[in-house]
Amino acid sequence: MSYIHVQHLSKRFQTRKKSERRSLRREKTTIQALEDVSFDIEQGELIGYIGPNGAGKSTTVKILSGILTPDEGDALVGGRIPWKNRKEYVKNIGVVFGQRMQLWWDVPILDSYSLLKDIYRIPEAAYQKRLSELAEALNLGDLLRTPLRQMSLGQRMRAELCGSLLHQPEMLFLDEPTIGLDAVSKLALRDFLKWENREHRTTILLTTHDMEDIAALCPRVMVLGPGRKLYDGSLQDLLRHYDKARTVEIRYDRDESVPDLPESVQTRKEGDGFRIIYEPEKLPTAELLSLLQQAGPIREMTVQPQNIDHLIADMYREMGL
Repeated sequence: MSYIHVQHLSKRFQTRKKSERRSLRREKTTIQALEDVSFDIEQGELIGYIGPNGAGKSTTVKILSGILTPDEGDALVGGRIPWKNRKEYVKNIGVVFGQRMQLWWDVPILDSYSLLKDIYRIPEAAYQKRLSELAEALNLGDLLRTPLRQMSLGQRMRAELCGSLLHQPEMLFLDEPTIGLDAVSKLALRDFLKWENREHRTTILLTTHDMEDIAALCPRVMVLGPGRKLYDGSLQDLLRHYDKARTVEIRYDRDESVPDLPESVQTRKEGDGFRIIYEPEKLPTAELLSLLQQAGPIREMTVQPQNIDHLIADMYREMGL
């Protein structure tokens, strides 16, 4: 059986909102957060779990980490039901929520790690070895005696990851781990996750809106929304289906040069050049380049695919999300 086996998972929430009529009563509303979601994940996989806000990604993570109980359906992680026998189950998982911290705010992170060692009953020798390994991989050596409140957001996220992995879990759930991080911190975090997945075969489920994270880390993605699984497969196959447009940036030797292009092509003047967006299916690249050359001597030109975020946005729109 797969390491994670999810079958027909459903979860509803009851909310109350103020009645439009003049009344002190609040009307009950049912939100279907998950509806009949099924999937399997093998041990050692690194999976991207994507979808727009409200799609049900965080609800799935909370169910699989044992925080929530589903209304219908079954889930097994490493042969265990997450919301039952939680003490035994949580020994084998790590969870990082990008907007919540598990480490203590006012004490050095080393003191937080020492407490986590006791909570997870990690033997001293194993703890010291794992802490040294993680501190080196996450570049935390100079920060171990620094309180969490004195760290930058990127440093806090690295510290949180270390705390979640001290007990060397089989499974790591990451819910928006790079939110708010700068480019350098994101790159460092991606390198570490690749290393952890490769060295320890840690199964990782990553939810994020940062599609560059998904492209850099996840060979396989699942698309959710709203509450239903819409796609499960290769990221490249998904992008290939929606990668319909190309962008050309071009500058001519003469400022008055203006390319004469079909109406299907978007042309915008930018500085001393032009930005051109076209669809190869409607206008082959070779034909476009011929038309651009007819406008005059070209000084500089680049052709590039759409930004990955635009591709995913197009996909959401086509799926009605």
